[in-house]
Amino acid sequence: MTVALERPAIAAAKPARRRRLSLGAVTPYLQSAPLALILGAFLLLPIVMIVVVSFWDYDFAAMYPDFLTTNYSDVLGSWVTWKTYLNTIKFAVIVWALTLFIGFWVAYFLAFHIRTTAMQMVLFLVCTVPFLTSNIIRMISWIPVLGRNGLINSTLVQLGLVPKPIEWLLYSEFAVVLAMVHLYTLFMVTPIFNTLMRIDKSLVEAARDAGASGWQVLWNVIIPLAKPGMAIGTIFVVTLVMADFSTVQVMSGGQSASVALMMKNQMSLLQYPAAAANAVVLLVLVLLMVAGILRIVDIRKEL
Repeated sequence: MTVALERPAIAAAKPARRRRLSLGAVTPYLQSAPLALILGAFLLLPIVMIVVVSFWDYDFAAMYPDFLTTNYSDVLGSWVTWKTYLNTIKFAVIVWALTLFIGFWVAYFLAFHIRTTAMQMVLFLVCTVPFLTSNIIRMISWIPVLGRNGLINSTLVQLGLVPKPIEWLLYSEFAVVLAMVHLYTLFMVTPIFNTLMRIDKSLVEAARDAGASGWQVLWNVIIPLAKPGMAIGTIFVVTLVMADFSTVQVMSGGQSASVALMMKNQMSLLQYPAAAANAVVLLVLVLLMVAGILRIVDIRKEL
């Protein structure tokens, strides 16, 4: 009689267990569905539309749905376009090197030379103060400093260090790089500072107790452990520089070019399919650069 009563109880428990298992399997998908919908609507769908439009035909007045490879042949077959891409990559490499150098030492100073956490946070917030204004205002603020009659030239001429104002300080590639470094250094400081703050200070003390000098500790302990933050900062800086057109246009005075500026000019002339083809090529180039960074450094330690 007891066995007969237990069997229905076991049979009733099995469907309940199945319901719990099925609900547990579906729950992660339900939780990720809102984010997936947002990313699909605002990230994936626009990229798909850009790819589709890049194969369309166009004239001076309108676009025509079609499937042509002319836009890509114009992009990949023009020496002017290749030169523009090389110029953009040059800006990205120079700005990346300068922001990495400046950003690492700023983060290193905050993490290892400022003793109290409160002061570290205060000084880090001071670094973010320029971001309270827009990029355009911060970029234009360099014009009265670098101009022919600006602060630097006026000071140099008055001190007798130069006979006449230096022309290449403004409306040149130097001005473009300087403005970009000013705009994007914080994007390198933040991830490196976050990485350095996670380093166990006992590792540094152990290296010093083993007889390592300050430079040996820096090179063999701190820099290897800071590589994930440096990789994240590199991704931020490179992608921002590759997509920047306003800085190149304003600070070079129209004497230099970038891919983003070329796309902006194409859109102003209603050449949207050509601009879309350039956008696809630029996206592929940036993704290849990011993939190369991820192959070298594992940034999952920071995520």
